[in-house]
Amino acid sequence: MNDVTVLGLGAMGSALARTFLEHGLATTVWNRTAAKADDLVARGARRAGTVADAVAAAPLVVVCLTDHDATEQILEACGDAMAGRTLVDLTTGTPEQARETAQWAGKHGAGHLDGVVQAGPGQIGTPDATLFYSGAPQAFAAHRAALELLGTTHHVGDDAGQAALYDLALLGLWYDTTLAYLHALALVGGAGDVEPFAPFAARQIDHVVQAAPEVAREIRDRAYPRGPASLTEHAPVLEHLVRLRTASNLDTAQLEHVLSLVNRPIAAGHGAEGFTSLIEELAPIIFAA
Repeated sequence: MNDVTVLGLGAMGSALARTFLEHGLATTVWNRTAAKADDLVARGARRAGTVADAVAAAPLVVVCLTDHDATEQILEACGDAMAGRTLVDLTTGTPEQARETAQWAGKHGAGHLDGVVQAGPGQIGTPDATLFYSGAPQAFAAHRAALELLGTTHHVGDDAGQAALYDLALLGLWYDTTLAYLHALALVGGAGDVEPFAPFAARQIDHVVQAAPEVAREIRDRAYPRGPASLTEHAPVLEHLVRLRTASNLDTAQLEHVLSLVNRPIAAGHGAEGFTSLIEELAPIIFAA
């Protein structure tokens, strides 16, 4: 495996560097506050005096900073040192920011991978850490062995923005699911004892989990079988829920939105389809063809 440089030694960057060191990679580190490298240097890392010096030290350069602006500033400071190297950007950002960094790397003669870490610093180096990468397959193949030291690793596409897209989509899934669970807890117990309800909620959420692959296939094929209930059958259930939440002085905006989505295809004569068909109401431009 190749030597590696890590730029940025916050909690996550330090965990990345420690993992590389523990697996015997010659690791160069740099941080704006040099003292943050002390522990890693004691473990065998080389402390670089400048960004350019750090970049020049290894063919694989991993960046993990606070935000995209900080990454831009650091990259501009490395001058032409990035030429011939592969930049792996693990700084959290948007798909468009990932593409901007990829363009910068290309202009400076470097390979590029955008990466996302779905784990805490303490999970780095274990299978519990999930990392997504996107960008040039050749760059991923060249450094895969080193990157796989960090956790369970997936290359999710050639588009540099794909890893960030996966990250934000998964975070949105967490927010939506947790909010739905909180709505249910508020409905059944409010501020009272809701623990007896929790196992039943977990079972219901598990139905969604188990159905995830089949739902993705239905959307791929644009075929929406009835499943456990048709849209026509879902509509009155949603109406009951809206009335119940209203009577309990709970927010109904999100549920009313779902009801409106269900009523549209019913009005268009598609009431026999399954709930998955709502993807075409959520993303009408994508499914216009």
